[in-house]
Amino acid sequence: MSQTLFVNGTILTMDETRGLYAEALLVEDGRIAAVGARSDVEAAAHAPEIVDLHGAALLPAFIDPHSHLSSVAMGLQQAAVEGARDYADLIERIQRYIRENNVPAGQWVTAHGYDHNALAEHRPPTREVLDKAAPENPLVLQHASGHTGVFNTQALQALGLDAATPDPDGGRFGRAADGALTGYAEENAFIETIKRIPTPGGAQLLGCYRRAQQLYASFGIATVQDGLIVDQMAPLYEALVQTGTLFLDTVGYADFRSCEALHTRLPAHWDGYRGRFRIGGYKTFLDGSPQARTAWLRQPYVPADSQDESYCGYPALPDDVLFAQLVRALREGRQVLAHCNGDAAAAQYLAQFARAKAACPGAPGVRPVMIHAQFLGRDQLPQLKALGMIPSFFVAHVYHWGDVHLRNMGPARAAAISCAASALRAGLRFTFHQDAPVIRPDMLETVWCAVNRVTRAGVPLGPEERISTLEALKAVTAHAAYQYFEEDRKGTLAPGKLADLTVLSADPLATPPAALRDLQVLATYKEGRPVFTA
Repeated sequence: MSQTLFVNGTILTMDETRGLYAEALLVEDGRIAAVGARSDVEAAAHAPEIVDLHGAALLPAFIDPHSHLSSVAMGLQQAAVEGARDYADLIERIQRYIRENNVPAGQWVTAHGYDHNALAEHRPPTREVLDKAAPENPLVLQHASGHTGVFNTQALQALGLDAATPDPDGGRFGRAADGALTGYAEENAFIETIKRIPTPGGAQLLGCYRRAQQLYASFGIATVQDGLIVDQMAPLYEALVQTGTLFLDTVGYADFRSCEALHTRLPAHWDGYRGRFRIGGYKTFLDGSPQARTAWLRQPYVPADSQDESYCGYPALPDDVLFAQLVRALREGRQVLAHCNGDAAAAQYLAQFARAKAACPGAPGVRPVMIHAQFLGRDQLPQLKALGMIPSFFVAHVYHWGDVHLRNMGPARAAAISCAASALRAGLRFTFHQDAPVIRPDMLETVWCAVNRVTRAGVPLGPEERISTLEALKAVTAHAAYQYFEEDRKGTLAPGKLADLTVLSADPLATPPAALRDLQVLATYKEGRPVFTA
């Protein structure tokens, strides 16, 4: 029997039924044995290891409601171009990556994190620009949103893409006046194409997964998500499990379009964790990205350049395809995560889930999740409540892209993004996420965003949708555990639950709202074992 006693700090249980604060917490063999008054907890201890918190705050470890672990891991082997100022800066960063990593001619190069909104040119580069960056390599440049990208000429040729290539449903390729491909691709034209790009393997890749988990743990996270896994990844996850590479609980969501091998090769993982990995259900995409102007809206975007004044973005799936996916999930009793940024996409999800539920009487509750829910309408919240649907807000958009949304949507709609306060009033449980690698999985920054709602330019954005620090913390602890059907094991500090813990430099509930993102994660524990120490 191994025991650890945490004392001399603020213990924030996130369990309002038992009391938000405690004086001590005892861990025994990976689970919480006791929490409460110090005298009572010490009475239950038998020669424990003592952890003196020295005035720091102990909380339940944060739970990642939506991100892409594999993309974070892969990104550690890619050229990072976040913050690039213009095309010349993009070119220089990619050239430096190729030079410093001795990338041989002909080998694929992936660069990630560019944002055309932040470039001086304010538009995606063309293949000719990328040809200058990598004249001897096939190159793909991924937008920060993950929904668009640009290929250079060698990449287009390697993938067999040319002027005769048709646009897929739910996506398009950029074309010059003569029909030639510009290299730009968005939504399904990009997402489906990059699946064909070779990826590294072996020990190098497993090492990247360890480093990626360490990144999450450094932000206080002990449960992570891989938000879109496909059949081609089945051997990879077999290797991750067999080698014991995963040290954080990892929940994957299978792509409806490519999931049969995940059923046949990893059947036990659909029923629970094996080697810290389980498959939580299915993932589907219903629209694109608001900052890329591909999210599907009920009302048009503010026109840009010569764009059609009636342009509202577009759907990724026809109604009947989505209905069939949802029926399959309900019949199997599997959870569904649906990517919805625009309110038109939200309306489609709500309508088709209601239709599927009616077609599957007696199906178990699957706690469907609306991922991102950026422009979910306040008028749509009662429908989510009635269907038992959980919105998982990408609330950090307020800071990272709020100024872009003001331009694209106008002040009224931009102010209503991630309408957490309205959801709270409607009686909805909601969660918050970062969609890493879109941004870092920084939970404290996200809490700061939800509480303060200020853009990069310092503009207050929807102050009426601000929520308290306590409610923001629930969205990444107790409510996130509920989203995963793990509220009996995680999310609060209570006897019998897993000792998934994070130590912060100060009590967030006693921290001024403006200073929340200045809090530091000092340590993270997975089932009582330290997995990160600052």
